[in-house]
Amino acid sequence: MRCGGVCSPAVKAIVCRRYGSPDVLELAEVEKPAVPDDGVLVRVRASSINPADWHAFTGTPYVARPAFGMLKPKSQLVGLDFAGTVESVGASVTQFRPGDEVFGGANGALAEYVPVPEDRAVVMKPAGLTFEEAAAVPVAAVTALQALRDHGGLEPGQHVLINGASGGVGTFAVQIAKSLGAEVTGVCSTGNVDVARSIGANKVIDYTREDFTRGEVRYDLIVDIAGSRSWSEYRRVLKPKATVVVVGGPSSDNWLGPLRHVIRMRLGSMWGSHKVAFFVATLKKADLEFLRDLLESGKVKPVIDRRYALSEAAEAFRYLGEGHAKGKIVISV
Repeated sequence: MRCGGVCSPAVKAIVCRRYGSPDVLELAEVEKPAVPDDGVLVRVRASSINPADWHAFTGTPYVARPAFGMLKPKSQLVGLDFAGTVESVGASVTQFRPGDEVFGGANGALAEYVPVPEDRAVVMKPAGLTFEEAAAVPVAAVTALQALRDHGGLEPGQHVLINGASGGVGTFAVQIAKSLGAEVTGVCSTGNVDVARSIGANKVIDYTREDFTRGEVRYDLIVDIAGSRSWSEYRRVLKPKATVVVVGGPSSDNWLGPLRHVIRMRLGSMWGSHKVAFFVATLKKADLEFLRDLLESGKVKPVIDRRYALSEAAEAFRYLGEGHAKGKIVISV
């Protein structure tokens, strides 16, 4: 690395210089970020990976290229979730000091260091959680919380079905729904039934053996993470004025990706009393603080499937792409 004048120390980060499979990800030396005047510089101890990261480095669906970068990624850095220790703080920072253990979300989190503005998605790490456990939380748990509370309007005593209950978002959705006083049914495959039961689902349906859309139970809210059912199938098991919140969908269509499923769901629900909601989660400090309280109380606990080193990030993403993860995939830094 060449520079004029004084060089910043080189640190390690996962970078992506062109779109492609996980093979395009490289462990490289980059310039150490400067601490922002209004933020903190975090020494990352652990990160975790999400489908959003996958879309960013593969450049799919193509409809999202204006946001990602048309011909190559706008940002070469990868990752969002982090947990670590505050190394230094900016001149105007009042909430943090060096040595604080924090977690949150920021672009380029698959790196040894990440800068984060103080008023953005960074809060104190939950007491009793390891860095790896805390790093598993931000994107997946915030997505689950916003799906249930903000877009699903979940109320105590309601019956919610989580279709895709054993993945990253799903394992948090089951636990958060329970903490909000709901009766929870989880849907997953045979190999993941024990995971869904262990996190407190009142009932677990193995979709390879039972079709929940043909059952007698009716739901106030369905959180559709798997994207494996059509609107007409969901409608059969919805109560009047129930809501379906679409979180994910099949990604095999390179042009539209999960949006094809979203569009079909919205079109199917245009007539009638039911509501279909779709959203892109926004990492908010207030939501991370809400989740921290749930984590510290023991009502929510991260489920970690596999752990990888930073140098194994490409392998971790290959595993994520197989679609069989039970909970979260964590990267130790």
